[in-house]
Amino acid sequence: MVDVLIPFPADSLALPTGLDVHVWAGEPTTSTGPDMLTSNDTSGIPSQDVLDRVEYYVIPYGFSPAAVELLDRLPKLRAVQTLTAGYEHVLPYVRDGLTLCNARGVHDASTAELAVTLTLATLRGIPAFVRAAPTGEWLQGWYDSLADRTVLIVGYGAIGRAIETRLQPFECDVLKVARTAREGVAGFDALPELLGRADVVILILPLTDETRGMVDAEFLGRMRDGAVLVNVARGPIVDTDALVAEVGSGRIRAAMDVTDPEPLPPGHPLWTLPGALISPHVGGLSSAFLPRARRLVQSQLTRLAAGEPLANVVVGPGA
Repeated sequence: MVDVLIPFPADSLALPTGLDVHVWAGEPTTSTGPDMLTSNDTSGIPSQDVLDRVEYYVIPYGFSPAAVELLDRLPKLRAVQTLTAGYEHVLPYVRDGLTLCNARGVHDASTAELAVTLTLATLRGIPAFVRAAPTGEWLQGWYDSLADRTVLIVGYGAIGRAIETRLQPFECDVLKVARTAREGVAGFDALPELLGRADVVILILPLTDETRGMVDAEFLGRMRDGAVLVNVARGPIVDTDALVAEVGSGRIRAAMDVTDPEPLPPGHPLWTLPGALISPHVGGLSSAFLPRARRLVQSQLTRLAAGEPLANVVVGPGA
């Protein structure tokens, strides 16, 4: 019998035999606002005698320190599963011998939808229309279309592929870059040349030592005049001061679901720059999340009970 700790009611999954399932929902202490993904109600955490037996732990969705710090109270833990695609917030707690799995596939649809939404909204002038509504200003004019444009996806993994799929009906060309070059996908070393060909640059790559600050003044300076930067990855990938300077000059535009700092504080210039569109890190926060998250956990529990290797391993055996 393997003890597991998951954030979903046991009766919401078709559980295999051979598992002793414990539940901690880890609900956020607030349903909206800047603390939604960084705080959990810890009152439902099982007793320590249960935690002492847990071998597989699914972290409740979000970036709550309390949820991650629980790893230190699980002495028999063999594998931990995030419900986020990114996992940099968990790495400091991953001890030797522990397997870490991410939520690859869970956020593809939702994040890809938002990437395309931010792109279209920026090109078609939607932020300006919203700002004009309170005064009744009629901003009729010519606006950019996505059709006939070139989109560069920086970070061509599962979500990058989902973005490309959703872009295909819009009659645009898509260029792809990833850390490792392969057929049809260029490596990072091609960025200087490709940036000058793109009308839209979509960032969807993990935050690592290599990518932190990658989008700096030089990167932005290579973008075409009038181009759009869309960030649905992680805020610290972009040098915020350099971005403010470029967007503030009016040379490029930006649409960001993630920022650095995050949450973006009131009064920050990005809130009011005419060429900037901000969404409050909601790439994964849609109705698409829960059914896909449950399917992933269901699949992982089935693998665990059968003694099969887990999927989505990013640290540990099989990574």
